[in-house]
Amino acid sequence: MDQNIIIPIFGMLTGIIIPIAVFVWLYKDAKGKRETVLEISKNLNDPVKIEELLQIFEERKKEPIDYRRNGVITIFVGVGLFLLGYLALGRVLEGVGALVGLIGIGTMIAGYLYPNTGKELTDAVEQYEKE
Repeated sequence: MDQNIIIPIFGMLTGIIIPIAVFVWLYKDAKGKRETVLEISKNLNDPVKIEELLQIFEERKKEPIDYRRNGVITIFVGVGLFLLGYLALGRVLEGVGALVGLIGIGTMIAGYLYPNTGKELTDAVEQYEKE
């Protein structure tokens, strides 16, 4: 086999192997949790305790997304990319870093324009009612 064709083949296989590996990993992780819940529930006779157990293993967050926090993180990722481009890799990465940083600024501004926690919403409603 020609040496010039090996790298593109590995590149294409990587695009297939990584999603499959992530799927298998998540499946095995969830399978362990399901087996644990099943074993514990066999020994529990109280339905209330079983509900509490299921709530412990529930992974979905009940809190809304904090856009301000995500915005700050995105800004610093953009700054890091910009500096990497400036110091080592060139103008293209500087542009990518600036774009990511500006997206972070927009996300952070959205977090201030649209309050999302219960306390922030209550405070905004009370302030509106005072006016």
